[in-house]
Amino acid sequence: MVKLDQQNRETYTKQIIQTLIDQNMNDFRELFFELHPTDQKDILNIATKKQRGIIYKFVKPEEFADIFQDLEFPKQKLYIAELQQNYAIDMINHMPYDDIADFFAQLPESTKELYLSKMDSAEAEEVVQLLKYDDQTAGAIMTTEYISVSSSDTVANVMGRLRVEAPEAETIYYLYVVDEQLKLVGVVSLRDLIVANLEQKIDEIMLTRVRAVETHTDQEEVARIMRKYDFLAVPVTAQGKLVGIVTVDDIMDVVEEETEEDFGEISAVRGSIDTNVSWFSAGLKRSPWIIILMFLGLVTAEVIGGFEDTLAEVIVLAAFIPLIMDSAGNTGTQALAVVVRGLAVGSIEKKSIGKMLRREFGTGIMLGVVSAITLIIVIPFLYEGGIILAGIVGVSLFFTLSFSTMVGATVPLIIKKLKIDPAIASGPFITTINDIMGLLIYFTIATALLDYIPQ
Repeated sequence: MVKLDQQNRETYTKQIIQTLIDQNMNDFRELFFELHPTDQKDILNIATKKQRGIIYKFVKPEEFADIFQDLEFPKQKLYIAELQQNYAIDMINHMPYDDIADFFAQLPESTKELYLSKMDSAEAEEVVQLLKYDDQTAGAIMTTEYISVSSSDTVANVMGRLRVEAPEAETIYYLYVVDEQLKLVGVVSLRDLIVANLEQKIDEIMLTRVRAVETHTDQEEVARIMRKYDFLAVPVTAQGKLVGIVTVDDIMDVVEEETEEDFGEISAVRGSIDTNVSWFSAGLKRSPWIIILMFLGLVTAEVIGGFEDTLAEVIVLAAFIPLIMDSAGNTGTQALAVVVRGLAVGSIEKKSIGKMLRREFGTGIMLGVVSAITLIIVIPFLYEGGIILAGIVGVSLFFTLSFSTMVGATVPLIIKKLKIDPAIASGPFITTINDIMGLLIYFTIATALLDYIPQ
C-alpha cells in the first residue's frame, strides 16, 4: 500500500484518472488497489459519472463493497443508482451487516424491501434483525459478525477456527466466551491466545468479569464506556445472551455524529450544519429558534425601554450596554460548553455536580472581579462621570458575570434532569437570558446611583 504526500497524491490521482480515460483496466487495478480504501473513495468522488461507470466495470462487487460502506449516505444513494441491480446486490452481500443496516435505514421502504428480497436469505435476516432496534442504541450500531467460543475449547482449536473464520469477522482482537444457552460468560483477547499453551482450555485464560451493554443502551453511553475502558470493542447482550458487538470504528462515527448534533444545538442550527442540506431546508430548521430568540429580544428591548428616563438623564450609560450584553452572553456560553461536554463524556456525575457548580460560580466571581477592576481603572480616563460611572459599570459587570456563569452551568443540568438532550440549552438561548438579566442589574444599579453621576 503506497504512502502519499499531497504533491505525490495529486500526481498519483492524475495517473489513475488517465487509466480511466484510456480504459486500461490492468494499469488502473494496479494503481487503484495500492491505495487505502479511504483514498480509493476519494478517487471515486472526484471522478466524472462516465469515469465512475468505467470504475464499476474494473472493480469487482466485493472490492467495491469496501469503498461503498464508508461513504456518506448522499454519495451512497448517488452511486448505487448508477450500478446495475445485480452488481449492487452482489456488492451489498459483501458488506458488513451493520453497514448494510445503516444504509437501508435511510432508504424508502419500497427500495429497502427490493434489496432485501434480492439478498441472500440468511444475510437479509441478519439485516432485518438489526433494523428492528431503536435508532441511536447499541443494537442499532452493533454488528453480528463476531467470533464466539466455548469455555471448554482448547487454545489450539480456537486458533484453528480463527484461521478460517477471521476473514468474515468484524474484529478478532476479542473473542467472546458463551455457554450452551449463548449467555456471555467471559472474554479472551487475541494476545492471551497467542501467549497461552495450545493445550490450555479457554476457561483457564478468559476474563469472567466482562463489561457489556444491552441492546437498548444509548449509543452515547456505549461511547463513554469504550472511552473509559479503552476498549476496541464491547459486547452487546439481550437478557444476558450475546447478540453482537460494537467496534471502535463505529463508535468514532457515533462521537462525530453526537459532536455535530451538540454543536448544532449549542449554536441553534441543529439539522442544518450538513452542507448537503438545501438553503430552504436549512432556513426552515433554523427559523423556530430565530423566532423564539426574536421574542426574547423584544423582552430585552422592553427592559431598555423601561429605563428610558435613566438613559435620558445620563446618555453615556448607553455606551456600556453592548459591553454588558456581550460579556454576559460570552461567559454563559463558556459555562454551557463546559457542562455540556462534561455530560456528553460522562465526567459529570451526580455526586460531582455541587463541586462543578461551585467551581463555575467561583470562576464567574473571579472573572467579575478582574473585569470590574479593569473597568474602574480605565473608564475614568475615557468617559466623563469619573469613578462613580466606573463603579456602576464595574459592579454591574461583576454581578452579571457571576449570574451568567451560573445560568450557563445550571440550565443544561435542569434540562438533563427532564430527560432532554442538554445541548438543547443552546448558546443563543442562554445568551439572550443573560442579556436580559445583565441589563436589569446594570440599569437597577445605575438608577439607584443616578443622583451621584455627574450630568
